[in-house]
Amino acid sequence: MTEARGEIYDIGYQRYTGPREGRNRARRALWANGVRTALGLGRGWFSKVLPVLLFVALLIPALVFVVIAAVISTFGLGERGIVGQGDYYRFILVPLVLLSAVIAPELLCSDRRNGVINLYLVRPLTPTDYLLGRWLAFLSIVLLFVYLPQLVLFIGFIAVAADPLAYLGDHWLDAPRFLMAGLAIALFAATLPMAAAAFTSRRAYAAIFVIALLFITGAVGGVLSDTIGGEAAGWLFLINIGFVPIHINNIIFGDMSSSGPAGDLPRSAILGWYLVLTAGPGLILWRRYHRMGI
Repeated sequence: MTEARGEIYDIGYQRYTGPREGRNRARRALWANGVRTALGLGRGWFSKVLPVLLFVALLIPALVFVVIAAVISTFGLGERGIVGQGDYYRFILVPLVLLSAVIAPELLCSDRRNGVINLYLVRPLTPTDYLLGRWLAFLSIVLLFVYLPQLVLFIGFIAVAADPLAYLGDHWLDAPRFLMAGLAIALFAATLPMAAAAFTSRRAYAAIFVIALLFITGAVGGVLSDTIGGEAAGWLFLINIGFVPIHINNIIFGDMSSSGPAGDLPRSAILGWYLVLTAGPGLILWRRYHRMGI
């Protein structure tokens, strides 16, 4: 009979003696990885197509507005008030939310489908840390894509004005307004798709759910408000959840004329409904991951 034999190898193992950066380092790494994932960095060219399309779709209206302002100023066709900073978000909300619905699930669905999420258990991370890192990563991308065209718009309007300094003096408050309105729109566009992605490991399912939800509520809200009319029209128009962030934009810029029937509603009611549609999905997302026990 052959006796069992064992061998011991010295592989030079040494204890780690460097700095221990703890949870904050893990949080920053998770955020940075989320930004790279959302932008498709480190992957094939196809992963970068959607972020590029999103940025182009958001930049085109800003460039068109600047061209219109330049033509009006050059040929003296009247006041530049045809378009303004407050009009921009009304044009870009639909492509922003639709493309966000496609991009955002990548930050959550892939981790669960590939089993990568279990690796986070060996890090000093809590479920809240994980979700906050992913959510902040995508929110950062959305804010960047939303603010850059507005900055182009703001600088463009100043450059093409007949008196740039006078224009800046009259419209400097547009800057904090589009920052606040952009934050409100970005919070909505980032939270809703990620909440949907928490319930499936397939990105397509999450994207289809969000897109269908926006189109169905938009159709139902529009039909009911037009059909029933009267005082109830404004409340029924709020069923169109995809348009609610625009109401917030209009409140911030002090122009409710483009809010349709909802323009006559109390501002507090519109703000409360926006908070429900934004904080509600965020709470659902948080509860979902805590129940999963990642």
